Amino acid sequence: MLRRKPIAHPAEAAGIADHEAGIPPLERSIGLFRLVMLGVGATVGTGIFVILSAAVPEAGPAILISFVLAAITAGLTALCYAELASALPLSGSSYSYAYAILGELAAFLVGACLLLEYAVSASAIAVGWGQYLNEVFAATIGWTMPAAISQPPGRGGYVNLPAIVLIASCTLLLLRGTAESTAINAVLVLVKLAVLVFFAIVALTAFKPENLTPFAPFGWAGVSTAASTIFFSYVGLDTISTASEEVRDPSRTLPMGIVLSLVIVSAIYILVAFAGIGAQPWTLFAGQDAGLAVILRTATGTTWPALVLSIGAVASIFSVTLVTMYGQTRILFAMSRDGLLPRAFQRVDPRTRNPNANTLFVALFVAVLAALVPLDVLANLTSMGTLVAFAAVSIGVVILRRTRPDLPRGFRVPFFPLLPVASLGCCLTLIAALPRDTYLLFAFWIAAALVLYTSYSLRHSRLASA
Repeated sequence: MLRRKPIAHPAEAAGIADHEAGIPPLERSIGLFRLVMLGVGATVGTGIFVILSAAVPEAGPAILISFVLAAITAGLTALCYAELASALPLSGSSYSYAYAILGELAAFLVGACLLLEYAVSASAIAVGWGQYLNEVFAATIGWTMPAAISQPPGRGGYVNLPAIVLIASCTLLLLRGTAESTAINAVLVLVKLAVLVFFAIVALTAFKPENLTPFAPFGWAGVSTAASTIFFSYVGLDTISTASEEVRDPSRTLPMGIVLSLVIVSAIYILVAFAGIGAQPWTLFAGQDAGLAVILRTATGTTWPALVLSIGAVASIFSVTLVTMYGQTRILFAMSRDGLLPRAFQRVDPRTRNPNANTLFVALFVAVLAALVPLDVLANLTSMGTLVAFAAVSIGVVILRRTRPDLPRGFRVPFFPLLPVASLGCCLTLIAALPRDTYLLFAFWIAAALVLYTSYSLRHSRLASA
């Protein structure tokens, strides 16, 4: 359970071992621009297009502080990710880092958290797609889908059919290969950013200072709870490091991609949240479908700005779902290659050099969650998985600096060890604010992971036969 991967030249060692085992390599087709678009595509959209209706009622206008708190936590962790990604450029994100630094059992549990994080976040994002599709349909043809098939459970829905259609579409694109997927994602991200800037400009014309009062109706407790809820929107930082083995010049490109993505994401989130809160009283956000489109329709008294926003949201949610599904397939690939999951998950299509079996498995799992599970449950579970993985990365930076100070690093966390310790503290603070039912569901997931590890992974691990 404590055995660790050798970390002297890990990327080269992994490549040699894969060649000897007959596992085809992934294709290095991603440069800095596409990597940044991958990170931005996985983050911008979730916290803005979907989660405001759940998070604003928890904090009121002080949701702005919640976004800042989440951004600080993500920023500290991003610096830790940048160092580990430059020192250990392996597919698998924090799972691979934990395997090299903390040992096999810790790595398996971190991997389980990542799988939860990506699957549940993709599901949470997909849930909101039908709401914005209805806005488009209402503005163009005067028809909307029935709530029974377009809403999540808890909001009048039974089976969220648009979410299933969205996931099927992303699956077909991912099966075509990484280069095609990242190229289309880059275009969708640029569209999304343009639409969100458009929203901020229009919403600010209806800004009313009185909408910011009372600023914090539920005090610090509300601020921290909302920060924990929206933190899943920073899952894109993980997604960048899952692409390590498909990035050109990873020791240089990965740190730059992580930092640039964080700056763009944080600026967009805070700008749009400020414009939305200023244009509409915070009490109206609760249960509001397609909230940003509704704000524009109310602010302007016309439907075309809401239609533009809704079209952008449809493209945005497609982009985020695509990228988070991509990230989960690479976690499965890394864990299977290490022998911790069945061999089916390490098979790579010889033509596309893409793990197609992983894509199909992820699509089925995500579709079931998106179709049947309420949004607030999905959001909190994603935050839990993300924060645990982020905490492991913060701890890993400290340990690796002490145990392997000689390891080449393309980037070093400044003010060591203060920043990694602060990152860990912020993660633990947000974890503590999550509701009790999230802890129970997370405990069930970890218990299931431990059963799988002891019954299969412990004996089939590649290190066990090394």
